[in-house]
Amino acid sequence: MKINKFQFTVIIAVLLFAADIHAQYGNGYGRRRSAVPQAQETPKEVKPPTAQEIVDDKMPFLTKELGLNEFEKAVVSTTLVKFVQQRIELQILDLEPDKMREGFEKIDKNQNEELKAGLPEDKYNAFLELQKNRFKTNKKKKKKKRKKT
Repeated sequence: MKINKFQFTVIIAVLLFAADIHAQYGNGYGRRRSAVPQAQETPKEVKPPTAQEIVDDKMPFLTKELGLNEFEKAVVSTTLVKFVQQRIELQILDLEPDKMREGFEKIDKNQNEELKAGLPEDKYNAFLELQKNRFKTNKKKKKKKRKKT
């Protein structure tokens, strides 16, 4: 029995292909599993930030934007910690929407009164402006000058 070149090429290709399949998929029974069971990792509980952490995160921005000195920085920090803590406690209570809104309005009013008493008028107004804009500043965009050729 004579084998021509085409048949020989097909037989070699099938053998190489079969070896490749066997290397990828093993003996057909799927992956072998280890006898030692693997433990599932429990997701770590994410702790919500405390009032102090929230205020500490915002203070560098407020100090820079309002130009606060050390005394004013201390006044703003203690006031904000106090009222952020009250907001957190109110959220934990999970009241009806109307009561929540009233509670937040009352907290805002008390916070603004304390800040007005502790800050100069211009810095207090700047704080209110930042609060109104949700503590985002409008960065001025630089206009690109076009070259005339």
